[in-house]
Amino acid sequence: METKDRFRQRLVDLFGSQKLASLSTQKGGQPYASLVAFHAAEDLKHIFFVTPKTTRKFANLSADGRVALMINNSTNVDADFHEAISVTAVGTASEVMGSEKESVLSQYLAKHPYLEDFARAKTCALVGVMVASYFMVRNFQIVTELHME
Repeated sequence: METKDRFRQRLVDLFGSQKLASLSTQKGGQPYASLVAFHAAEDLKHIFFVTPKTTRKFANLSADGRVALMINNSTNVDADFHEAISVTAVGTASEVMGSEKESVLSQYLAKHPYLEDFARAKTCALVGVMVASYFMVRNFQIVTELHME
């Protein structure tokens, strides 16, 4: 059985090594997936991304904030079946505004400096996902869960 500390360390390592996540939203029962550049908070309670406010993903999460994000380190090789790690974070998304926005955006841009103009555009929103649970799959079949307090 994996300890909570080891699970958290695996998350930190994975999130530090990956830049992209697959975001799942839904509207009217129809799922929709998008690729987003993400940043995870140090305490792992939030995951952040930036998106234009005119996108389907933003409209979907504005209507229903329940989302899932999948982050994995697979490289599309046979070894992935034994070595890759995939994490799904489920939670509630909302736009980050007010005094918190600049601090979070600075941390996001430390990971993604090439997205500065995009992230600071008035037409874009900084979105935070308050993570309720993480589900990690290792060796293609070992599933471990971490529920955030």
